[in-house]
Amino acid sequence: MSGVRVAADIGGTFTDVVLDDGGRQYSSKVLTTYKDPADAVLAGLKTVLDEANRQPGDVGLFLHGTTLATNALIERRGACTALLTTEGHRDALEMAFENRFEQYDVNIDRPAPLVPRHLRIPIRERLAADGEVLIPLDPVSVANAAEVLAEEGVESVAIGFLHGYRKPDHERAVARTVRERLPGVAVTLACEVCPEIREFERLSTACANAYVQPLMASYLQSLEDQLTGQGVRCPILLMTSGGGLTDLPTAVRFPIRLVESGPAGGAILAADLAARCGLDEVLSLDMGGTTAKICLIDGAEPQLSRQFEVGRTYRFKKGSGLPMRIPVIEMVEIGAGGGSIASVDSLGRIQVGPESAGSEPGPACYGLGGRDATVTDADVVLGKIRPEHFAGGSLRLDDDGAAAAVESGVAAPLSLDRLGGAVGICEVIDENMAAAARAHAIEWGRETAGRTMIAYGGAAPLHACLLATKLKVDRILVPRGAAVGSALGFLLAPVSFEVVRSRYMILADLDPAWLGELLDGMRQEAAVVVSGATSEPLEETARAHMRYVGQGFEISVEVPRLNGDDEVRSRLGLAFEAAYRTLYGRTIPGADVEILSWTLALSTRRQVPEPLESPERMHEACPDSRVSLYDPVRRALVDGALYHRDSLAPGDTCAGPALIVESQTTTVVTEDFHATVNGLGHLYLERVSHENSQPAPPGRRR
Repeated sequence: MSGVRVAADIGGTFTDVVLDDGGRQYSSKVLTTYKDPADAVLAGLKTVLDEANRQPGDVGLFLHGTTLATNALIERRGACTALLTTEGHRDALEMAFENRFEQYDVNIDRPAPLVPRHLRIPIRERLAADGEVLIPLDPVSVANAAEVLAEEGVESVAIGFLHGYRKPDHERAVARTVRERLPGVAVTLACEVCPEIREFERLSTACANAYVQPLMASYLQSLEDQLTGQGVRCPILLMTSGGGLTDLPTAVRFPIRLVESGPAGGAILAADLAARCGLDEVLSLDMGGTTAKICLIDGAEPQLSRQFEVGRTYRFKKGSGLPMRIPVIEMVEIGAGGGSIASVDSLGRIQVGPESAGSEPGPACYGLGGRDATVTDADVVLGKIRPEHFAGGSLRLDDDGAAAAVESGVAAPLSLDRLGGAVGICEVIDENMAAAARAHAIEWGRETAGRTMIAYGGAAPLHACLLATKLKVDRILVPRGAAVGSALGFLLAPVSFEVVRSRYMILADLDPAWLGELLDGMRQEAAVVVSGATSEPLEETARAHMRYVGQGFEISVEVPRLNGDDEVRSRLGLAFEAAYRTLYGRTIPGADVEILSWTLALSTRRQVPEPLESPERMHEACPDSRVSLYDPVRRALVDGALYHRDSLAPGDTCAGPALIVESQTTTVVTEDFHATVNGLGHLYLERVSHENSQPAPPGRRR
């Protein structure tokens, strides 16, 4: 197989393509094409192949992440979907958790179910919680349901029965009937997509998978055909929300696992950088054109979860979206990107996002027909983006258009000048991100202060210093290729797959022999998927999802290695107490512990990061030019230095206020920060006092 690898990440505004040729990397950033996202992928691919002087046939591996499934769920552009479920439970999707995610707002609306009530068809059958058949499957109701599916022109069917995760026989029998009578209809089984307890989340996940499956299957097949037509004949692996790669057939079968594939790649990059640079506590900021994603990374490991919400409709508040139970890297995502639209509401307040100008028409400064003021337009007005350097000169920004949009959209309604309007837009978007980061850290028993921020994505380096100040973060790392960080993360991600089983028990009753048999079966299932994508050695991680008896939510605990003895119970109990104490600061003495579910993941081994080599000497770099830019410390336009990042070498230092420009992004160094190029070529920004403008050399921080 050729050593050339290509990674493509489709975002809401830009599509990033990176080619890795034996360690030398070439990248391209093009506007996302909504009509057919593959067009942007192919355009970016051609660019990087030309730059690397390579041919399509040289590509040995193609890695891909896409927001297509996420956007289809949010914009409700999926297939006509039906749900076949246990008689009497068709309204579980509508009742949801039977709570209010915003207690004091009488006008809140829940997101409508993906499947309307007339297509939620009851099937007569019933299982007990232990899998015992209480009511046998009624073939007449199944036949009647098949007729309704045909009459309604249903394109995709989700099948999920009460306690089907415990005994999937009924779900599989109904699936066989549907496939026989309606061979062109896609079928999703809840027992395969989400074999866990909690009926609402399981049905919601199955319906979401069915809703996007025809669209994703068509897109992935089209992409494969177009790549083949261009001469790219190599394996295609898809990035999943859990931070691993999977093969094309698995992605087609479980497209719901791709909903956060791009952000997951960025988190993988940040974790790798944390390991290479010796950073124990990291806050990663991935800010692109449409959204900002924030992730906490401790010990070079991102936090993992099995629950996620898509399309939060109420100020991105938890509980206002569609819940999914899939393996995900835990992060918070808000509508804060370069394309986020700014306006003034009826109370005279600046509102920024979550609506985005996207790539069509894009911000006003793109000159593609956009008229609304956006964060990117504000950055242009403040001098943070130089039109002549944007996108390597391939897209000349219209600075007059940016100024006009900011003035008409924000400044004039508030009787401010252009500069004041632009400052207000950036202040609001930065505070939105800061609030989201604080809330996310508190929810997981963490703090933002004292961490190192790793900033990537096209817009993150522009806002990192201001956000760091709000979060009491004193150190920032802006990696090489920051603008295409998620795609770079794909190149570092392992091939992996996770299997879950819900088996309720009290910890004291755990039988080690039974657990060994359970994990063996899960291991075999995961191996079938992973072996189709790689022949490399595999690592195994098993986790138990545990809680104290009487609690409503569980935490994830790694299962200690089995030795065939009863000590596994005590070791698992101690691991649970340690994890619980870390999250909540205490344990509950004398309370019984229960286990709800087990997960097992197989993955290829992670590469051992190279250690950071400190520069032999540090010296102040000579600016390439001088520019006028807004400095938040002085709250005025100031004279600042401009550096080209390509001209900086390890050991070079740059004092703020300054801009460090590269072809795909710009790093803004405010007056209270000092930038240094570390031994790996990454920009290391550290807060300095005005009395001592020279920071300590960047090194390993613990």
